[in-house]
Amino acid sequence: MAVFGVLAVLSGVTGLLAPDALLASLRLATVPDGSRADGDLTTAFLTASSMAALNMGVYYVLAALSGWRPFFRWTVPFRLLTCTVFTLAVVMDRAPAGFLGVAVWEGAGALATWAALRHESRRERIGVPAPDSPSLRDT
Repeated sequence: MAVFGVLAVLSGVTGLLAPDALLASLRLATVPDGSRADGDLTTAFLTASSMAALNMGVYYVLAALSGWRPFFRWTVPFRLLTCTVFTLAVVMDRAPAGFLGVAVWEGAGALATWAALRHESRRERIGVPAPDSPSLRDT
């Protein structure tokens, strides 16, 4: 969770400070300043999504630092939904193929989170304390 959060923060900050660098990292076309058509709101949408990524990243880092497992569980279905929507956007020609990288990132993150939560749940059922549990820290 913390790694995803930090990467989301970095992505958001990059999009806010160097939008062309973010677009290039996603293999999306960049347009030189002053060359956009009137009414082209690409930079507005990039700013909004970058700010959302920054905020989301902070939420993930704070949830990780506090060990807020319900938050972790909530992210799994919504990250899978994001993966599905982004994949469909490419399939339906609403987004370029480079956008599949974002879909894969979301899907892989959801599956990794699900697997980690499942592993922890199994450990708890058999009585193995988590590495960060008070019973291990206090020994």
